[in-house]
Amino acid sequence: MVELLSRLRGLPDRRPLVSLGLSVAACLVVGSSGSIFTAMGLRSWYPSLTEPAFAPPSWVFGPVWTTLFVLMGVAAWLVWRGAVGSDANAARTALVAFAGQFVLNVAWSAAFFGLQSTTLGLVVVVALWLAIAVTIWLFARVDRRAAALLVPYLAWVTFATYLTYGYWILN
Repeated sequence: MVELLSRLRGLPDRRPLVSLGLSVAACLVVGSSGSIFTAMGLRSWYPSLTEPAFAPPSWVFGPVWTTLFVLMGVAAWLVWRGAVGSDANAARTALVAFAGQFVLNVAWSAAFFGLQSTTLGLVVVVALWLAIAVTIWLFARVDRRAAALLVPYLAWVTFATYLTYGYWILN
């Protein structure tokens, strides 16, 4: 296991395009795993809810999330590259925070759509927003470009927080 981790740590420098592809693919796979929960409530429960003002049509979410997951993958890759050298501890800490916010990202789909709970969805999305803000701060300590790539994600989750709050108030 230690040998595997050692090989993975150096992969971004030895094979940058392969490691970039792996990072983006991992974010797309993990991110899309939340759609399992979304499908649970999308057909019956979600359409029965009163929508808040400015709720976009459903077709908007797929392209937006796909774009955000690609940006997240590139950002994580930039920090992964920083895991070799003097920023190794900062990079590891940033990547742990990144993984934590990703757990919350999937947890929001599970709470809101899977459990059909606007209350729990609101709690999770606020925690997610905070986790993303911390991750951006930690990424900036390793690579400012990586932090900048997460800003659209924070903006979208800010909007998602507004929507979740709206669903909570109206339903």
